Amino acid sequence: GHTTGPSLNNDKLYKFAYSAEVYVDQVKASLQKSAGYRISSGVDVNLLWRNPDNDDDQLVKITIKDVQVENVNERPAAKNIFKGKSTEKIIGKDYLEALQRPIVVELVRGKVKTFYSYQNEPGFTQNIKRGLASLFQLQLHSGSSREVDISGKCNTTYHVRQDQVTKIKDLNSCEIERKGFTSHNRILDVGTKGTSATVYVLEDSFIKSIKAEENFVFVLNYRRKTGAKIVSKQRLELKSVQAGMGLIAAKQVAGVIKTLDPNYVAIPLEAEPVKSKCKKCPSLSEHWQSIREHMHPDKLSQPEAAKSFLSFIQNIRKATKEEILKIIRSEKQEFLPQVVDAVTSAQTPESLEAVLEFLDFKDASTFILQERFLYACGFASHPSETLLKSLTEKFKGDVAKEEIRETLVIVMGALIRKLCDRDGCKLPAVLEAKRLILNRLEKASKDDNVQMYLLALKNALLPEGIPVLLKYAESGEGPISSLAATALQRYDPSFLTKEVKETMNRIYHQTRKVHEKTVRTTAAAIILNSNPSYMEVKNILLSIGELPMEMNKYMLSMIQDILHFEMPSSKTIRQVLKDMRAHNYDRFSKMGSSSAYTGYITRGPDVSSTYSLDILYSGSGILRRSNMNIHVFDRNAELHGIQVVIEAQGLESIIAATPDEGEENLDSFAGMSAILFDFQLRPVTFFQGYGDLMSKMLSATGDAMNVVKGLVLLTDFLQEIQLQSGPTASAEFMGGLAIDISGGMEFSLWYRESKTNVKNRIAVFVAGNTEVDSFFVKTGMETTLEAETALDFISTVQFSQYPFLVCMQMDRVDSPFRTHMTKYESLPSGRRYTARRGKAATLAGNEYPLHQENSNMCKKVFGSKSDSAGSWF
Repeated sequence: GHTTGPSLNNDKLYKFAYSAEVYVDQVKASLQKSAGYRISSGVDVNLLWRNPDNDDDQLVKITIKDVQVENVNERPAAKNIFKGKSTEKIIGKDYLEALQRPIVVELVRGKVKTFYSYQNEPGFTQNIKRGLASLFQLQLHSGSSREVDISGKCNTTYHVRQDQVTKIKDLNSCEIERKGFTSHNRILDVGTKGTSATVYVLEDSFIKSIKAEENFVFVLNYRRKTGAKIVSKQRLELKSVQAGMGLIAAKQVAGVIKTLDPNYVAIPLEAEPVKSKCKKCPSLSEHWQSIREHMHPDKLSQPEAAKSFLSFIQNIRKATKEEILKIIRSEKQEFLPQVVDAVTSAQTPESLEAVLEFLDFKDASTFILQERFLYACGFASHPSETLLKSLTEKFKGDVAKEEIRETLVIVMGALIRKLCDRDGCKLPAVLEAKRLILNRLEKASKDDNVQMYLLALKNALLPEGIPVLLKYAESGEGPISSLAATALQRYDPSFLTKEVKETMNRIYHQTRKVHEKTVRTTAAAIILNSNPSYMEVKNILLSIGELPMEMNKYMLSMIQDILHFEMPSSKTIRQVLKDMRAHNYDRFSKMGSSSAYTGYITRGPDVSSTYSLDILYSGSGILRRSNMNIHVFDRNAELHGIQVVIEAQGLESIIAATPDEGEENLDSFAGMSAILFDFQLRPVTFFQGYGDLMSKMLSATGDAMNVVKGLVLLTDFLQEIQLQSGPTASAEFMGGLAIDISGGMEFSLWYRESKTNVKNRIAVFVAGNTEVDSFFVKTGMETTLEAETALDFISTVQFSQYPFLVCMQMDRVDSPFRTHMTKYESLPSGRRYTARRGKAATLAGNEYPLHQENSNMCKKVFGSKSDSAGSWF
């Protein structure tokens, strides 16, 4: 009764039956149809020595016998991979011998103090023995402690009730060396959960039976139906107690071990990392040849391109720098950008060294490849400090093309943010890059330089960048001021201090100087989105009616959108609207064509997504800014999926119209800027200056300009797990996006019509592989999901009359969607069992509804087109 751990009787041999089972399946599936296997054996346990000074210090010998390997579920003979094979054939003679060599465990008060085994045994068999030895560790009083077993050092809680003990292990707390990484954004990541419980039944102060179970669940956060689970079970049952050998007489443990077998050594109880070698895997260049055709630039918006991209990354992650360089150096020009996308996305030290050795930033002719490399760095799922350091060095060195210099610093901004989000803000490379951006911005004199550092801040979202952004927003010229304001708009409202709101109010109400409409409307949006006070809302509402013509209409539309979409500030706005001075017909009946609208694309149990479109015109009917956004969010996180902004200014002279107040001296300009998955890309200019505009208009083909084209790694998740029964398991989920976004703007002076078109072509491929790897058998499940779609956003403006006619359309084509699932069990010899299931569906295309006014206008625009077409001849 004085012991605090189980106690074995002298001169007895305890005979147990042992089994360890593994199951892999979909999360909600029952285990009866899962893939998996069972190892069963006899286990003999006997006491070798008891410490004469402490009854509770025992040396126990554990021997595995009569090993069998079989299916975990009944299978017909044709589907049974173990059929007709002896255990020796399945496991291998050497491995089986190693597995059946006894181990010795020193138990002190029920905990494993020392684990003795043979030195040069294979890691796989050693881990199975560690899993068995860990089962014998328990305490006979309730309470919590940190203890070491095969899973590492973990928080463990015991509940004791008479002859039953329940052991709960907190798997999140385990300290053990594990490979793995997660995606940067929570929405694109994989949710994981692991549980472990063991129930002991005791009899005559020793173990009668043990049942242990571990569960691991993995689900895609953006589609929780796609996921996997691993269940690992262990059972140990006492079959008989027989007469056994006597105890070994000795004062110390060392003496007993020496007498028993001098080859025994004490080794750690926590598992050692092991990986089985791939026997028939293709080399990197063989794999590239097999997928190469899918990576042709013309096929880039198809799911097959995204699928090939993912498998290529997996292989690059196993490759050496030399193997990678061999492919890059021998590939044709048209395939190289896709190769660079994949090599950069692999994010291994070898792949980074290879691509940096190949790219020469002093050579302007490889401009496309340099840009693709930098964009892939910006989208990196788990960037390293080394990557940021390398880019900072390139930026300080010679760069042949100015656009690449700009992109370099913009991407450095994105990497600062990603590293800071993972508690890496104090890393030397991050501190240096932050300093560089902020110091150079302070000293920048040319507008172009100011612009690129502001774009870097727009990606980095540094709290210490806010004062600089405020300075440029309030005192900068047109485009600079507008860029600084939109950078502030990307910060979380919790960072927007009293000072920020005061500055935004000054800009909107023009208390210090006249500002352009684009900056004023951004300032208003920031105020209304960061918990505005009653007076702030009231002053904005009272200004409607006093603003330039189209801005009145835009602000009105913005307020109505906040109310219609029940945004956080809608409550305050409703309170203000009870005041008749703010809410009257004169204010709310302003004419104009500008608008703002938000609606849902999807509302689901996992994630929802919204689109918003807002368009601001100048008084003469020429587009000033059109802004399309798609946001994805769940209960805890948000992702800015896409933003495409087209801005134009100073175009009134073309149609001999009068510019708005404060915009008389603006240079002619039109351009496009995009954010993709929270990453601001380098803006693209359609034309700059009157001469450039006229030459482009006279030769205008209306051809779309490419904004972004390429392959992006969105979901990138890998977790290796040590199962307590011995094998290692891994869960890997990757999601690739093949994307092609282009935008164009055409003018027809003859029809007095302008048209902007943004085309988004997208294909997604997600692949998950959850696998349990014992050296002699692998079992697992592969899941894939693919979809493709195209989203077009077209706005047509006819400015032959006032108010001019504007028609906006947002269309999505039919979108095919396919899912596949394959469960498998395989032996190294190649014998394999698979079970497959698939599902295909098409999401019908649709035109997204915007506000009613827009629908009325589209009828007029397309109605008037058919009238005028007939009156020519």
